[in-house]
Amino acid sequence: MEAGAVSGILNTTLALVFTWVAYKTGSYIYKYTPYSYPNARINAMEAKLLSEQRFNELAESKTLQNFVVNLEDTDYRDYLANVSNYSVEEIERALERALAGNYELMFKMLPKRSRDFFKLLQEEWDVRNIASVVKAKITGEAASDYVVELGPMLPKVKAMVEAKTMEEILVILEGTAYEEPYQRLLLGELDVSRFETELYRLYYGKLMEYAMSRGADEREILKEFVRMKIDKLNILTVLRAKAAGMKADEIRSLLLKGGSVKLESVLHVEDLSMAIAELDSTQYGPLIREVREEVERDLSALERAFDGYMIRRMSELVRFYPLSIATPLSYALKKEAEVRKLKAIAKLIEDGVRPEMIKELTGEVA
Repeated sequence: MEAGAVSGILNTTLALVFTWVAYKTGSYIYKYTPYSYPNARINAMEAKLLSEQRFNELAESKTLQNFVVNLEDTDYRDYLANVSNYSVEEIERALERALAGNYELMFKMLPKRSRDFFKLLQEEWDVRNIASVVKAKITGEAASDYVVELGPMLPKVKAMVEAKTMEEILVILEGTAYEEPYQRLLLGELDVSRFETELYRLYYGKLMEYAMSRGADEREILKEFVRMKIDKLNILTVLRAKAAGMKADEIRSLLLKGGSVKLESVLHVEDLSMAIAELDSTQYGPLIREVREEVERDLSALERAFDGYMIRRMSELVRFYPLSIATPLSYALKKEAEVRKLKAIAKLIEDGVRPEMIKELTGEVA
């Protein structure tokens, strides 16, 4: 073979190799580099989460005013600055605003290709608010008492509170994703429980659709995150329904699609105890066994355990995918757990519970 031919083959080979290296390098940069700065910042924020020792100190506050003062050196300071009456309701609203601020910060920091997921997460407050207002209107209660002043649709929610008739609410919801299920409620095609289920079905459908539209690692992380949330909601729905003596067909209509756990066999058992036993063979069996005795007395124990499980699982994914959306999701779950604990401590202080008992009770809150 002539020297020129050999040289041409070598040049072509080298060009292909460099092209492949450039492609792989570009793919790596596109995939991981956008998370370098935000995840470093989030790791610094995570280091500022309240320690168990700090929670114990807050439990010693004795009054809600002291509780607020003791949080002045934390990131909650600005949100609590306008608290004046020192009621637990006022403090809870401030803490909820802090949580919403956390989601907004995630949206601003994260790369464009994934930040919209945190916008979608804020819509859960819309679902809660819409369901709460409609249920309050139906039962004749004061709807404003059940509204959390958060969520992208808050102006519409406030308008719903002021609505004089149920038909007026339909006009307010016109053009939103929730117009159709509300119309079906008015027509008698749905009862209020099924209406609420439809709202969550639409919401989680949005989350899953977004997750499935992502690429590679992000899709797998987001898909698992959404499935865990659906599993939690479905399992708690089944157990609450069994405790209330509901039939399989009634329960089935309240479940959401998209979860990873098959619950059909659980629907046909006789009571709560048997339903818990049936769940033992699912992927959440070890989790449920840890709290089984407590769950039979208080289903909120399983909700707390589930929240802890989700935090642990997302923390595992952070180790596998350190430069990914797993890091902000893990932090968001930990921040939610922190806010739940602060709200629990505030409520117990208001109720006059002794500090030692507050520490014991809130130590169980994930």
